[in-house]
Amino acid sequence: MNRAAAAVSVLLVEDEVMISNLVADCLVESGFRVQEVATADEALCYIKSGANVDVLFTDINLPGGMNGAELAERARELRPEMPIVYVSGRYKLSEISPLVPRSLFVAKPYDPNDICALLTRLTGGSGAPA
Repeated sequence: MNRAAAAVSVLLVEDEVMISNLVADCLVESGFRVQEVATADEALCYIKSGANVDVLFTDINLPGGMNGAELAERARELRPEMPIVYVSGRYKLSEISPLVPRSLFVAKPYDPNDICALLTRLTGGSGAPA
């Protein structure tokens, strides 16, 4: 099977360009396909477009009218089984609880390699679908 065809698709929602680029590069090197957007509104439009999204990886603090927690709730309505990973350097887990089902929280700062390992475990390994 073609590796690109087997790759898990990650929607990366991060408004800090340097962080987004670092995480995206690490994910791509680990075999994931990555779509980067900077706002929850862009992410929701992408999901609604019918694009393949296997995992939503979103910052909580985002510009615009919707934060990452609200995005997760709306994304869950559209894709009930999609795993979601929230990240934040501003908020603690207790401040955004309850999380939507099948989701995890990661505090910033984090090592992009740790995120790659987490998403690999979450999706069954090596960027290939579980």
